[in-house]
Amino acid sequence: MTKTLILMRHAKSSWDDPSADDHARVLNGRGRVSADALGDWLRARHYLPDQAIISDAARTRETFARLGLLCDTQFEAALYHASPPAMLRLLKAATGERVLMVGHNPGIAELAEILVKAPPDHSRFFDYPTGATAVIGFECDDWSRLASGTGQILDFVIPRDITA
Repeated sequence: MTKTLILMRHAKSSWDDPSADDHARVLNGRGRVSADALGDWLRARHYLPDQAIISDAARTRETFARLGLLCDTQFEAALYHASPPAMLRLLKAATGERVLMVGHNPGIAELAEILVKAPPDHSRFFDYPTGATAVIGFECDDWSRLASGTGQILDFVIPRDITA
């Protein structure tokens, strides 16, 4: 594999303030615990990105901050509730070898399905709950050559798999 994508849905967000703008919603307590655990999981598995492309929403920014990863980072308004084609355009412009993308459903789930040859043997892959993370390898030397159905699932996890 020459390129690796870490495709993550933001951790669980708070609905405590029903008048709050959706873009400004932050993580709830469970989401903070999950994001911390996902960062530990990524480090333990040596899935350390060299580039991150993150939705500019508060909950995706907070998820990324709690992962505790150091890499080139861009916050993208275009990722906020983006469609798979919009996400794919951003990904095709990536320059890193191992790229982390943090976004929202339904786009993240749909993009994961589009990119992989075969889904993982995990009951939650198709609904991609908050914090769901797929690690996908691609046999390509440049992200611009990324094609649908060419990714191989290297790993898939949801927070409940790694938190007690």
